[in-house]
Amino acid sequence: MADKNILNQGISMYQKNDYSGALTFFLSLPDDSEIDNIELAYYIGLCYAKLNRYDDALLYLEQVVTSGTELDRVLQCRYVLAVIYANSGRKKLAEFELNKLLDSGYRPSNVYASLAYIAWKQDDVERSLDLYKKAIDLEPENNTALNGMGYVLACENRDLTKALSFCKKALNNQPESAACLDSVGWVYLKLGLLDDAMKYLNQAQEKLPDNEEIAEHIRLAHEL
Repeated sequence: MADKNILNQGISMYQKNDYSGALTFFLSLPDDSEIDNIELAYYIGLCYAKLNRYDDALLYLEQVVTSGTELDRVLQCRYVLAVIYANSGRKKLAEFELNKLLDSGYRPSNVYASLAYIAWKQDDVERSLDLYKKAIDLEPENNTALNGMGYVLACENRDLTKALSFCKKALNNQPESAACLDSVGWVYLKLGLLDDAMKYLNQAQEKLPDNEEIAEHIRLAHEL
């Protein structure tokens, strides 16, 4: 209980999405505090992950995974590790972690969606679509899977009406998501509906002004 009380301020900041503040708090705790090191590593690793400081996050999250304590946290951290590996191009490591999670039965819909993303990045379109379908079959409201399925269909110029339906559903569930806004705009662009495409692509860029993929979609729209 003492450990948790000491960490409460940082946990509160983390839950309020103040990841920088939470990280500063956790790192400022004195070495002689009565805190479980794995508990502290868990929160520091999550903060670094939220701030996209992946190499720093790995150092702490791997401590939680190898500790073997508190199974739910171990599985959660293994999933975050997989996402980090996927986003940083280490796809084999990501697949390893995700397959371990599938064996454990942990959040299979999210795991299938992550494996689908990796398959897409490896140019295995059919496997990607099959894995996204598995994710949606398991959890019809999984926004990551819905958006991913629609985006891949659009990129492949397949069933654009269905692609728009998937992406719109994801956006309805998560209206502030730049990724979902971009995907809807991308599908509209593929459909040749330029005004609709620009409406969503511009909204996506307002939220993520430095995103190269969104910028590329807008560049392609301007060429039409």
